[in-house]
Amino acid sequence: MAVYTEVSLEQAQALATHLHLGTVSSLEPVASGIENTNYFLGTEAGEWVLTLFERLSAAQLPFYLRLMQHLARHGLPVPEPRGDANGDLCHQVAGKPAAIANRLPGTPVHAPDTHHADQVGATLARMHLAVADFPLQQPNLRGLAWWLEVAPQVRPHLDDSAAALLDEELAYQKHLAASPVYAQLAQGAVHADLFRDNALFDGLPGRERLCGVFDFYFAGTDNFAFDLGVAINDWCIDDDSGHLDETRAAALITGYSTEREPDGAEWRLLPAMRRAAALRFWLSRLSDWHAPRDAALLTPKDPRHFERVLRDCIANPWHPGA
Repeated sequence: MAVYTEVSLEQAQALATHLHLGTVSSLEPVASGIENTNYFLGTEAGEWVLTLFERLSAAQLPFYLRLMQHLARHGLPVPEPRGDANGDLCHQVAGKPAAIANRLPGTPVHAPDTHHADQVGATLARMHLAVADFPLQQPNLRGLAWWLEVAPQVRPHLDDSAAALLDEELAYQKHLAASPVYAQLAQGAVHADLFRDNALFDGLPGRERLCGVFDFYFAGTDNFAFDLGVAINDWCIDDDSGHLDETRAAALITGYSTEREPDGAEWRLLPAMRRAAALRFWLSRLSDWHAPRDAALLTPKDPRHFERVLRDCIANPWHPGA
């Protein structure tokens, strides 16, 4: 959501006209995030988010856009992409593949409590249930193959302790991915990036309700337990230490289990999936930190946070109810 590609008012208006949205009244760049270019777009037909894809190709986009459409039409609080007269959800702006979706109400919560975590867990489970009849598949592009590709690029920037951690965790995850119990994990289309800044809440302090989940552009076909690990590692972590807040984690698991009860393999491997999730985001932040892309408003995030989270996942494996 950094701004890599500048969009003019004329370009925005051309897209709005194509999609029958009327006259553009506002066009505001969005500074948060690091992958794509986003603008808030106001038109006669309402408020929208315009996304220009900087890495994903037009051929890859149907999976993400159709997944959002599928979830929105199943009653999930997910933005629904706007199609043209032919039903196409992928458009082009400033020479880049682009999409536009309705802007959801609410704001992110940066200091979540148990009632936030409970709602996130329940919504994540509802998404996992809703994709049972989603027909498209696409690998998680930030999965094990990507970890093995990126690790040699970032390893020279690490000290001996961090490099040893990286090597050992990659070996562990490779072994795990080849195991029979891993093959038992339930799979489907997952969000794979359900962090605090990708969810919106509305309402009075202490009584907020989850009203939006967005940014599905890291989604892919993967294990539901990995998706759960990603969420726990952000919503239930002490930001300074990287330690797990077990009270919040238990609330998130309770919310999830009220909608979908994980099976035995998922419970057994949840600590390992938390490690996988921590490794994935440590690697992506290392890559963004040491090989940043040129973009207006871009501020890479400190990779040391997920190094701390990974170390804590290894030292203190957590099972719900333990």
